[in-house]
Amino acid sequence: MSYTAEISRQNPSCFLFVIDQSGSMSDNISEQTKPKAQAVADAINKLLSNLTIKCAKSEGVRDYYHVGVIGYGATTGVAFSGGLSGKELVPISEIANNPARIEEKTKKVDDGAGGLVDQKTKFPIWFDPIANGGTPMNEAFKFINNTLDNWLEMHPDCFPPTVIHITDGESTDGNPEDEMQKTIEKKSSDGNVLLFNLHVSSNPNAKNIKFPSNNESLPDQYSKMLHKSASPLTEFMIKVAKNEYPELNISDTAKGFILNGDTVLMIAALDIGTRPSNLR
Repeated sequence: MSYTAEISRQNPSCFLFVIDQSGSMSDNISEQTKPKAQAVADAINKLLSNLTIKCAKSEGVRDYYHVGVIGYGATTGVAFSGGLSGKELVPISEIANNPARIEEKTKKVDDGAGGLVDQKTKFPIWFDPIANGGTPMNEAFKFINNTLDNWLEMHPDCFPPTVIHITDGESTDGNPEDEMQKTIEKKSSDGNVLLFNLHVSSNPNAKNIKFPSNNESLPDQYSKMLHKSASPLTEFMIKVAKNEYPELNISDTAKGFILNGDTVLMIAALDIGTRPSNLR
């Protein structure tokens, strides 16, 4: 395990987001009156916006990363909307320049006098919420494994790709463990592919389990399979988690797995998994 390769325009890394778009994603996420599909879409769009900002320099957005969003439900494939539709992995500068649309949202902010006022903000959209069909997790991981093979062939010395998988249920096309194991066995010269398995829930009373080192607290074989297939967090990810999210109580042997996550926990996991490191 290395994970020390510099990330540069000459040697970029990549993020792949693998999103459950099955019918059950229309149920509200545990702590909100918002469908899980919408909560995930909001989180991914916000993350893509933040990544473009982090990669922006005076001359423009530097292509430190290529990014893909893959959805699986009634169909399996690229989930970008608009001009990026059909593209598996896209340079971050192309993402910055090609949102499907810009929405205007209103949020409450401090007015400086003890009250709140509405503030309008621009919110770029690259990925839309979908909730339809079954949960073909096997098919999804076969798809991304092919994408990863192509990427690693072209970038053999890259900082290893990070795959962030968000789901709310069990696979409907067989046990995906073998395909997930193929994912985490893929490697560049700098280390193995990193896989996060993030399970989100509709049940506000479900106990959420955050980045466990072992499976002793997990309730069933399905959650144990997701935990087994998740990668250990890198040293840098653990440092970010301890500094920015001390309430998670992450250990030095934590794995990239959550069970029964809510929006706050999902966003924290996305941040830990995608925080830029060793950029040049």
